[in-house]
Amino acid sequence: MCGVEVSHILLPRLYPIVDAAFFPERSAMLAYVEELLGAGVALLQYRNKSGDVRRMMEDGLAIRALVGDRAKLIMNDRADLAVASGFGGVHLGQDDLSPAGVRRVIGPSLWLGLSTHNLEQLSLADATDADYLAIGPVFGTTSKERPDPVVGLAGVRAARALTRKPLVAIGGITPQNCASVIAAGADSVAVISGLLPHPEFSTLKSVGAFLRAFM
Repeated sequence: MCGVEVSHILLPRLYPIVDAAFFPERSAMLAYVEELLGAGVALLQYRNKSGDVRRMMEDGLAIRALVGDRAKLIMNDRADLAVASGFGGVHLGQDDLSPAGVRRVIGPSLWLGLSTHNLEQLSLADATDADYLAIGPVFGTTSKERPDPVVGLAGVRAARALTRKPLVAIGGITPQNCASVIAAGADSVAVISGLLPHPEFSTLKSVGAFLRAFM
């Protein structure tokens, strides 16, 4: 393990990602965020891959106003919008700006997360000043159009051996398999579609199913 610094942030077990692609109407997205907060969620990421900067900014401000101090908010990709919206951090992908460059934008106090998809990427990410690292997809997922190869539980275990930074697992994680992901070494699991309202399961019930599985 060769990380330049060990992060001391504490990640909750469940890390919901609110993807704007599922919410054409902002009102529906905000209602979903309120449901997540009501279910006890303490960390949320706003994700928007459309390239519509105006919507991202407006969504960010609306989410920030709704959430207040009830949860920490992370902006996907855009460090500038994270700062402008008053979010608590930014999460980067492999094709985004460098962690060092983003840190100059967000300063030392905001959280910085970095996605990785294999052990080589994770090892390189461990040497940055990212506060936490993500590994995945752990299982098959439908939340991305072109997902990276599945790493499996073995990939989570190998990632855990390479870093002491907090580790987030993502990709195909459900209440049925999340405990095995934590047992493999993840500190937290990120979930997108698995928490969305469903005819048979409300968001409250879905969050509850995850939380019970962690016990």
